[in-house]
Amino acid sequence: MTDKTIAKNILSQLGGNRFLAMTGAKNLVAGDNMLMFTVPSRKSNKVAITLNADSDTYKMEFYLMRGTSCKPVEQYICVYNDMLQGIFTTITGLDTHL
Repeated sequence: MTDKTIAKNILSQLGGNRFLAMTGAKNLVAGDNMLMFTVPSRKSNKVAITLNADSDTYKMEFYLMRGTSCKPVEQYICVYNDMLQGIFTTITGLDTHL
């Protein structure tokens, strides 16, 4: 059984339900230390955010998936929680809040 506490915390730091409504994020998958989801973006449509518990920072990975092809777009390491929304908007082009 996966502990969803960290995934819920990541979603909360992204903006919670407002983030989901603004970005159209769906297919959320919770892992032990991560959250993965898809968004309707032509630049990057799959996002994985993983907590590095030792440094209390995140790794953000962005992918472009088309059919069976999955290409890495960008990867950021040592991301602090207050940087999550800005990086997400920069890469996907989707606003996380009004």
